[in-house]
Amino acid sequence: MNVPAVKAPTVPLTSLAHGGGCGCKLAPAVLEQLLADQPLAAPYRQLLVGTETPDDAAVWQLDDGTCVIATTDFFTPVVDDPYDFGRIAATNAISDVYAMGGKPIMALAILGMPLDKMAPETVREILKGGAAVCGSAGIPVAGGHSIDSPEPIYGLAVIGICKTEDVRRKSDIRPGDALILTKPLGVGIYSAAIKKGVLSPTGYADMIATTTRLNKVGTDLARDADVHAITDVTGFGLLGHALEMARCSKLTLVLRAGDLPLLPEAASLAQQGFVTGASLRNWASYGNDVSLPAHMPDWQRHLLTDPQTSGGLLISCAPERAEAIVRTIVAAGYADARVIGHAKSGPPLLAVDA
Repeated sequence: MNVPAVKAPTVPLTSLAHGGGCGCKLAPAVLEQLLADQPLAAPYRQLLVGTETPDDAAVWQLDDGTCVIATTDFFTPVVDDPYDFGRIAATNAISDVYAMGGKPIMALAILGMPLDKMAPETVREILKGGAAVCGSAGIPVAGGHSIDSPEPIYGLAVIGICKTEDVRRKSDIRPGDALILTKPLGVGIYSAAIKKGVLSPTGYADMIATTTRLNKVGTDLARDADVHAITDVTGFGLLGHALEMARCSKLTLVLRAGDLPLLPEAASLAQQGFVTGASLRNWASYGNDVSLPAHMPDWQRHLLTDPQTSGGLLISCAPERAEAIVRTIVAAGYADARVIGHAKSGPPLLAVDA
């Protein structure tokens, strides 16, 4: 007598995780504490970018002037659809290579799944989503590693290349530079609304569109000598990643709250209280180094600290080229790109204007 196989129940992916997407990142203050006594990689002559700065990836220079970029990124589900989860996680992981000015060449999958709670076909859909995005980026998933874990985890280790002169770091902002953001904010707020079952179908479509849009434009921007620094905005929110750039460049960055691009429902949902725990942890970690407008409401501050999963690029460039560079970015498919502030001489902190 044949005994049918027992299938794992079908459950919403987000219900299997304590948090979602880049909102699962350790808070900046916690990460600083954990890394405080770790050895730096500086003695290696060919390691251009290592742990001495909070850049988006490691960079190793070969003898012929080619640089190898290496990064890894993985997280728990931010949406319930397994295919979409795979697409978002892969897009987010590849972004670090683009943020350093590189071109990705291959990826390795990182997979942890609670197999007693998830059907194999669900896991296959996650992998298919990731592979589809890698195909769009023109790279293979060349291997990887998998484990049985209490929570679902998926992501990629990504390898890229670029020329030495095209490497872009957070420390190279210049006084007077204009600051450009390429994607709208609000992904964490939307994910909080998903968990409560209140995000509209249109809102979900908008969220998927932005989180699965590859930051390919970073590769082209890095070839422009007037683009001085690039990073991607992820789990620490806009303020957290901008503050990293300010500290690395030893400058004051000024952001204009009224010019920030937002997902269409983000402000309304934030006002209704749909914010993540990571947003609160982010502010607790770095709020002392941020100057906000008087009487800014908490919901608006949450937009600034909202953890972005597969967020946009934050770019500094020569001010006289800013509008032309924005037009280039928009023409490349990033309709929400705009100038959001500038850099100036001063202590390494952030000032937010209304």
